[in-house]
Amino acid sequence: MAPDKFALLGCVVLLITSTGCPGSATGGVAVRPEDSPGPQECPEDTRKVMSYLHLFVGESAWAQLDANQTRAHPITLYDGPIESVLEEDMGLLEAPARLHGRVWASGPQAVIRYHAAQPMKGGDQIPICAVARLGFGLHRKRPESKPGTAILDSPLAGAYIVDEFR
Repeated sequence: MAPDKFALLGCVVLLITSTGCPGSATGGVAVRPEDSPGPQECPEDTRKVMSYLHLFVGESAWAQLDANQTRAHPITLYDGPIESVLEEDMGLLEAPARLHGRVWASGPQAVIRYHAAQPMKGGDQIPICAVARLGFGLHRKRPESKPGTAILDSPLAGAYIVDEFR
């Protein structure tokens, strides 16, 4: 890793320790009538960390949606926490890395919001704001999905950096 990356990562560690728990970004999310999550702002401190790591709005990379179901077809997601695996570098965040977030599977399609990344080569969790996106309606649940679950045809999605969740 180049010296400038070490300097940036050092700044990130300082910001992380001053921002509190990255997982707090998932608390208190209002739920819409169709059981999908409502809007939520990305904390200012998290946006600063993302900027240092060159994780700008719209930056994206492929991710395995569920670390426990890599390459499975179809996959089943459940309401609650999720751990995904970043398959490509995103900004200065090197793949593979774990993405920690939350799934809302009760609505017409799965909604996944990420609030932290964990480099697999070591280091502390990094607060982020990202969402899983896949075009062509591929996050639509299969009709046989039971309440609180989402059976999806694709185990992959793009993880996109956002400045707020909509």
